[in-house]
Amino acid sequence: MGEVFRIEPAMPPEAYKTFRITSPLKTHMRQATCEEIGCDQYRNGWRVHVEALTPDVVHAAKTAGRRYREEHLGEGQTWLVFEAGQPCFRARQHRAPLGRPPLYVVQDGDHRGNPRGTKARVHARPSDWVENFAEHQQALADEIKKG
Repeated sequence: MGEVFRIEPAMPPEAYKTFRITSPLKTHMRQATCEEIGCDQYRNGWRVHVEALTPDVVHAAKTAGRRYREEHLGEGQTWLVFEAGQPCFRARQHRAPLGRPPLYVVQDGDHRGNPRGTKARVHARPSDWVENFAEHQQALADEIKKG
């Protein structure tokens, strides 16, 4: 993934308030198997181009305990072809939701931080978060109208 595109803020971070809905990995997700998440590599198998890898990565792939065969298609075209139905090399990164509701958070600051160090507020109900957001938007509109 590339970097996030952000417009440079016109004011310091303490002039902003952040409203977000989040489901943190630590509290809302668990490790999952390739089969559980419908991993394409698990379902269809996968292949890696040997010449594009360093020798230590090739060794790791060959000794990872997955079933594979080597295909030599020509000069510089050697592939390790891994069978379907076995964990992919990213299996430890697969996550599945625990079914917990998301957190509705309001905090001072923006992506640059919270300079005042105030504690974030986590709303108990989504409707409270929406109301807080609407009130904040109205306050901003009122200030803009004042000039």
